[in-house]
Amino acid sequence: MASQFDAISEAQATFIREQKIFFVATAMADGRINLSPKGMDTFIINGPNEILWLNLTGSGNETASHLKHNNRITIMFCAFEGKPMILRLYGNARAYHERDEYWSKNIKLFKPIAGGRQLIRMEVDLVQTSCGMAVPLMEFKQERELLKIWAEKKGDAGLREYHKQKNSI
Repeated sequence: MASQFDAISEAQATFIREQKIFFVATAMADGRINLSPKGMDTFIINGPNEILWLNLTGSGNETASHLKHNNRITIMFCAFEGKPMILRLYGNARAYHERDEYWSKNIKLFKPIAGGRQLIRMEVDLVQTSCGMAVPLMEFKQERELLKIWAEKKGDAGLREYHKQKNSI
């Protein structure tokens, strides 16, 4: 049975920090829901009702586009190792870009990583946990380095051009 909370507890924060992957869901008022897996060291709990995540360059930019029109967002974590649990964060979010003052003030909270395109700030209004007993046990092997290597090869100018061509909103 699911349990609901109005803020992220310290135990839930510990669970979140231990996970290697999270999933982000957003949608426009009409059309398809976008559900994206995210990884690497890009997620920070900035308080019991606030998270930040560094959205890295990808082939699409649906999350930021959706947030521009409809700021509802759900983030899900599930334990693939250890004690089973699913944890969802519900709330509203906004995407900030390098040109925004918010980016300048907060990007330093993250370890440097090539390819960052937006900082997503989420105000969490509901935390929901459920058992996760049907989630398979899987062993973490390692992070993939492919996106980081690709972004480093592109360089700042190449990434700006890529964003302009494929990721503009």
